[in-house]
Amino acid sequence: MRGVGRVVFAAILLLIVGTLNVIYGIGALDDANIFVGDTRFILDDLNTLGWVLIIIGVIQFTGGFSLMSGNAYGQVIGIVAGSLGAIVALLSIGGEYPWWSLAVFFVCVWVVYGIIVYGEDEEAAGV
Repeated sequence: MRGVGRVVFAAILLLIVGTLNVIYGIGALDDANIFVGDTRFILDDLNTLGWVLIIIGVIQFTGGFSLMSGNAYGQVIGIVAGSLGAIVALLSIGGEYPWWSLAVFFVCVWVVYGIIVYGEDEEAAGV
């Protein structure tokens, strides 16, 4: 089957990002010291930010497991997460690390492409 490696890679990335978002959400709920200084957020309240991160993390985590099992829910979550990651990477190219942002953009595009072509027969794709 075509794209199996990329789908497994995307699923592992979703599991890692989902886990990190849940950990950051718990840290925000606990008023941890990782959110200090002049850091500005879209959501002013750390409690709200914590719950949003936990909900997004759980969705990404379930999407990663669903993608590992080949379900459509995981494919949709993977495509949406990869597309949003690519957009955010493009918007941050003018920052301190432009090459890192460009690399993240290409990885996100590669992951989305791999999820989209997953399951196509190689003969039908013209390869």
